Amino acid sequence: MTGPGGSLHLRSLCKRYGSYPAVDSVDLQIERGEFLTLLGPSGSGKTTLLMMIAGFQDITSGDILLDGTSIANTPAEKRNFGMVFQGYALFPHMTVKDNIAYPLSVRKRPKAEIAARVAEMLDLVRLTPFAKRFPKELSGGQQQRVALARALCFAPPVLLLDEPLGALDKKLRIEVQAQLKDIHQRVGTTFVYVTHDQEEALSMSDRIVIMQNGRIEQVGTPSDLYQQPKTAFAASFLGKSNFLRRDGAVFALRPEKIDLAPAGAGQGANKVSGAVQSVTYFGAVLKYQVAVPGMDPIEVDVDAWRGGAALPEGARVDLTWSETAAVRLTDQTL
Repeated sequence: MTGPGGSLHLRSLCKRYGSYPAVDSVDLQIERGEFLTLLGPSGSGKTTLLMMIAGFQDITSGDILLDGTSIANTPAEKRNFGMVFQGYALFPHMTVKDNIAYPLSVRKRPKAEIAARVAEMLDLVRLTPFAKRFPKELSGGQQQRVALARALCFAPPVLLLDEPLGALDKKLRIEVQAQLKDIHQRVGTTFVYVTHDQEEALSMSDRIVIMQNGRIEQVGTPSDLYQQPKTAFAASFLGKSNFLRRDGAVFALRPEKIDLAPAGAGQGANKVSGAVQSVTYFGAVLKYQVAVPGMDPIEVDVDAWRGGAALPEGARVDLTWSETAAVRLTDQTL
């Protein structure tokens, strides 16, 4: 497959539009061969940051280094990065094979090399039987894989992906996520991936960068960010959290880490009592909203398959959790 990916180092990277900081002093090391996801809501700066790495957006200040060498002033076409967008931009008059071959053709590579490389890419994305089809004859997921193969065929050191699964339905997205993760592991190229979808980020990434207002909120592995969020924004954007105030501090408590029992049956030092406000069925999970005096409503997730019949609205309940379930936030602002 392709050679090992390149490492990227973003140093105090800024992009301003007038006085507005779209990207504000971002420092980030992206390791060789890593699958790194930029995660955040609309307007958080994640796509602007990706476009700066690609060379499509000018840098106001700071630097970008590829394998230790600055590329801040290198034109986009000279950076030799692969790019996959939400709109796949396939050539409708070209077959799958010719679409994948296009980047090599414009680089005037030998025909034998192009043929061998295209065959390799078709096998990688499992589209060999579809080599002679045109884009209109493919499903959305198949078109996405053609775009991915085309972006990888010239062995770029870095592949940049901007919401590439956004046009797919949920079931197909989940299938393609697994395929994309498998392809990354097989090719060794550095992936920088932009999404606002938390499940997507959790399921595929080696590390996640949570962004807000043009700045990095927190960086870590999916497990670290989910289990040990540092701020209320990180705790609420990546998954769902309840926020508790205790002894002058703010704690994040995930809904699935709370035990729900009928009133009087709850056991443990960390216990509050309240009444069921609502219950919603999500197949595998029952989501309860529980009104607790003096607190915001608390959300509790209960496994539907072992939780028995749902408790009715108004039922009195006890909520309990372990000593380690609630995480103290370093940023106490809610």
